[in-house]
Amino acid sequence: MEKPRDQEFLEFVVKSLVDNPNDVKVERKIDEMGVLLTLQVNRADMGQIVGRQGSTAKAIRSLLRIVGLKNNARVNLKILEPEGGSRPSSRVDQAVEDIKKDLQQQ
Repeated sequence: MEKPRDQEFLEFVVKSLVDNPNDVKVERKIDEMGVLLTLQVNRADMGQIVGRQGSTAKAIRSLLRIVGLKNNARVNLKILEPEGGSRPSSRVDQAVEDIKKDLQQQ
Protein backbone atom coordinates (compact mmCIF):
# COMPACT_ATOMS: atom_id res chain seq x y z
CA MET A 1 0.00 0.00 0.00
CA GLU A 2 1.39 3.38 -1.00
CA LYS A 3 1.64 6.03 1.72
CA PRO A 4 -0.21 9.32 1.25
CA ARG A 5 1.98 12.13 -0.05
CA ASP A 6 1.75 14.24 3.12
CA GLN A 7 2.90 11.34 5.31
CA GLU A 8 5.66 10.38 2.89
CA PHE A 9 6.83 14.01 2.71
CA LEU A 10 6.92 14.38 6.50
CA GLU A 11 8.90 11.15 6.91
CA PHE A 12 11.40 12.24 4.26
CA VAL A 13 11.97 15.67 5.84
CA VAL A 14 12.23 14.40 9.40
CA LYS A 15 14.49 11.46 8.56
CA SER A 16 16.79 13.91 6.78
CA LEU A 17 17.07 16.03 9.94
CA VAL A 18 17.55 13.45 12.69
CA ASP A 19 20.44 11.24 13.78
CA ASN A 20 18.19 8.21 14.33
CA PRO A 21 16.01 7.94 11.19
CA ASN A 22 14.93 4.37 12.01
CA ASP A 23 13.11 5.66 15.12
CA VAL A 24 10.88 8.05 13.14
CA LYS A 25 7.21 7.03 13.22
CA VAL A 26 4.35 8.90 11.58
CA GLU A 27 0.68 8.09 12.14
CA ARG A 28 -2.00 9.55 9.89
CA LYS A 29 -5.62 10.12 10.93
CA ILE A 30 -8.43 11.83 9.07
CA ASP A 31 -11.35 13.50 10.83
CA GLU A 32 -13.71 16.42 10.32
CA MET A 33 -10.84 18.86 10.97
CA GLY A 34 -8.70 17.41 8.20
CA VAL A 35 -5.56 15.29 8.31
CA LEU A 36 -3.62 14.87 11.55
CA LEU A 37 -0.06 13.60 11.28
CA THR A 38 1.40 12.48 14.59
CA LEU A 39 5.20 12.42 14.70
CA GLN A 40 7.29 10.39 17.09
CA VAL A 41 11.09 10.57 17.10
CA ASN A 42 13.95 9.37 19.26
CA ARG A 43 14.32 11.34 22.45
CA ALA A 44 17.82 12.48 21.40
CA ASP A 45 16.41 13.98 18.18
CA MET A 46 13.68 16.16 19.70
CA GLY A 47 15.87 19.27 19.72
CA GLN A 48 16.59 18.90 16.02
CA ILE A 49 12.88 18.62 15.19
CA VAL A 50 11.69 21.45 17.41
CA GLY A 51 14.60 23.82 16.75
CA ARG A 52 15.34 27.07 18.50
CA GLN A 53 12.12 28.58 19.82
CA GLY A 54 10.21 26.05 17.72
CA SER A 55 11.50 27.41 14.42
CA THR A 56 12.09 24.03 12.77
CA ALA A 57 8.71 22.68 13.87
CA LYS A 58 7.00 25.82 12.52
CA ALA A 59 8.79 25.43 9.19
CA ILE A 60 7.78 21.77 8.91
CA ARG A 61 4.15 22.69 9.70
CA SER A 62 4.21 25.41 7.02
CA LEU A 63 5.54 22.97 4.43
CA LEU A 64 2.87 20.42 5.38
CA ARG A 65 0.14 23.02 4.91
CA ILE A 66 1.45 23.67 1.40
CA VAL A 67 1.47 19.94 0.63
CA GLY A 68 -2.08 19.79 1.98
CA LEU A 69 -3.23 22.69 -0.18
CA LYS A 70 -1.96 20.92 -3.28
CA ASN A 71 -4.09 17.92 -2.29
CA ASN A 72 -7.12 19.94 -1.12
CA ALA A 73 -6.65 18.88 2.51
CA ARG A 74 -5.94 20.63 5.78
CA VAL A 75 -2.86 19.00 7.30
CA ASN A 76 -1.88 19.45 10.95
CA LEU A 77 1.18 18.13 12.76
CA LYS A 78 1.35 16.88 16.33
CA ILE A 79 4.80 16.13 17.74
CA LEU A 80 4.70 13.60 20.56
CA GLU A 81 7.00 14.14 23.51
CA PRO A 82 9.12 11.01 24.06
CA GLU A 83 8.54 8.95 27.20
CA GLY A 84 10.67 10.11 30.07
CA GLY A 85 11.21 13.40 28.29
CA SER A 86 10.02 16.63 29.75
CA ARG A 87 10.70 20.25 29.31
CA PRO A 88 13.52 21.40 31.52
CA SER A 89 12.22 22.92 34.71
CA SER A 90 13.19 26.42 35.68
CA ARG A 91 15.73 27.14 38.38
CA VAL A 92 12.94 28.24 40.71
CA ASP A 93 11.09 24.94 40.20
CA GLN A 94 14.29 23.03 40.87
CA ALA A 95 14.99 25.06 44.03
CA VAL A 96 11.47 24.36 45.34
CA GLU A 97 11.92 20.63 44.69
CA ASP A 98 15.28 20.67 46.52
CA ILE A 99 13.72 22.40 49.54
CA LYS A 100 10.86 19.86 49.62
CA LYS A 101 13.36 16.98 49.60
CA ASP A 102 15.38 18.60 52.40
CA LEU A 103 12.24 19.06 54.53
CA GLN A 104 11.18 15.45 53.99
CA GLN A 105 14.58 14.18 55.13
CA GLN A 106 14.40 16.12 58.43
